Amino acid sequence: MDLKLSSDQIFMRDEARRLLADRAGSEQLRKAIDAGGFDAALWKTVGAELGWCAVAVPEDAGGLGLGNLELALLAEECGRRLAPVPFWSTACLAAPLIGAVAAGEARETLLARIAAGEAAAVAMPAPAKVDPLGGELPTARRSGDGWAIDGVVPAVIDGASAAYILVPASADGGLALFAVERADATLETLDGIDLLRPAARLVLAGTKAARIDAERLDRTAFDAALLSARLTLAAEQVGAAQGVLDMTLAYIAERMQFGRTIASFQAVKHRCALLLVEIVEARSLVYGAAQGLDPLEIAAAGALASQVAFRAAEEAIQLHGGVGNTWEYDPHLYFRRAQATANLFGSADEKLALVADALLGAAA
Repeated sequence: MDLKLSSDQIFMRDEARRLLADRAGSEQLRKAIDAGGFDAALWKTVGAELGWCAVAVPEDAGGLGLGNLELALLAEECGRRLAPVPFWSTACLAAPLIGAVAAGEARETLLARIAAGEAAAVAMPAPAKVDPLGGELPTARRSGDGWAIDGVVPAVIDGASAAYILVPASADGGLALFAVERADATLETLDGIDLLRPAARLVLAGTKAARIDAERLDRTAFDAALLSARLTLAAEQVGAAQGVLDMTLAYIAERMQFGRTIASFQAVKHRCALLLVEIVEARSLVYGAAQGLDPLEIAAAGALASQVAFRAAEEAIQLHGGVGNTWEYDPHLYFRRAQATANLFGSADEKLALVADALLGAAA
């Protein structure tokens, strides 16, 4: 497998890296935290003006029609800077779900809105499980010429910044997918671990909704649509690991101890070198999984990326010494992201168990 990036992919990645280095620095992140974890100006730039949300949207819906690798490259750069924008929720989770599940005019309209830079979110009842639909689903009932939904979704990632929310629900004895406009939804802000990816509790009480799937939604199609979200989540975690390592390397190159920089100590060098090897390994696995969207490869990439993101943040706090836990320094922001994403779509152990079961089953 050739994992080399094309010149166009490298250009896109590098331009995204330069933009976020300028627009998502430490000072900007803290302003975004004060604003609820969302930078509206940055989102307008990347979502609408630069067309990041249109990257993997089909051309017939107003998108660029590129692939999962391009999407993963942008997700990785967002993770590197903890960009306070709902890129993953919109372009990596909602858009593929609409593309795979929605039908007719609803598909074209909702994808076009995303391609134009509107944020979207998905109300998964159990986002911390391998099966995010494993919780209690809202229920939908016919109401006049449309539908009404009742139920509560405990945590909708980036729900507050979304123009509309996709809600999987039980309807007519089966699974269905609905779109609820933000103006019609009741969202209660949650105090979460990750200050730069806010979540909200969604309360639906006879809420007006539009059914967007074909009748009798195929669960297999729904699960397949989530593969892109799982892949890009891993890419984002790899980016976060790289970002916090870069921050740590810059700090230890300046921090003096016993008359020399702590970067010159062999024990510190070994810790950083080992971490770099793990990040490169995880990145290669993500890029490889992006080529074919194989579920087992994505599960393995997700497990490794989750672990390396946590370890990188943990090492950053230790190598920053006493200041590593203070608000003024940024390692805690990466540690928060690592903790918040560690169990998204299941823990690392659960993802590895899926791989092991498949391999052992195949061997038997």
